[in-house]
Amino acid sequence: MAQTDRTDDRTAQDAEHASDDDVVALLMRQHGDIRNLFDEVERTAGDERREAWRRLVRLLAVHETAEQEVVHPYAGRLFDGAEDMVADRLAEEKAAKETLARLDGMDPEDPGFLPALRDLRTDVQRHARAEERYEFAQLRRRAEPDRLVAMAKAVKAAESMAPTRPHPGVQGAAANVAAGPIAALMDRTRDAVRKAMGKKG
Repeated sequence: MAQTDRTDDRTAQDAEHASDDDVVALLMRQHGDIRNLFDEVERTAGDERREAWRRLVRLLAVHETAEQEVVHPYAGRLFDGAEDMVADRLAEEKAAKETLARLDGMDPEDPGFLPALRDLRTDVQRHARAEERYEFAQLRRRAEPDRLVAMAKAVKAAESMAPTRPHPGVQGAAANVAAGPIAALMDRTRDAVRKAMGKKG
């Protein structure tokens, strides 16, 4: 039995390592993390909800920035018409950002917060499903494995910009979600991604 447990542990570790080395699996894992954080925000209250919300916003900001810098430009060159596929994903991201802006400055304990959060969740999940069905499927079908590994490294550089706990300087703040600290985070994410990809500026 102990041997089986150790084998299961190694299998789980191998799967986690494989996902770290493959950009599609890595991004799908982030989609799962985002879904879990939406659940956490909805089921908590007070400071716990504020903290979960902050982590969700930071992960969304980093995830979308990484996709825009790493995935979309490459996916848009995969086949004739791929530009339209990417344009659809960018339009979905824009809609989600607009919904996020409605939450900007709203305290997570405000009575209007959870309805707006559910709208955001709908937008984000619709976008994630479309990415997985169309963009990620094309990456799986057409991209060279080495390219998927290189892209994963760049996305991991971005992921390191989203801490699992909020920075003390923004504790308790749903305010300025789309400006200030988050805008700065997105800038740092772009810089980290571009450095990982060997780009300048």
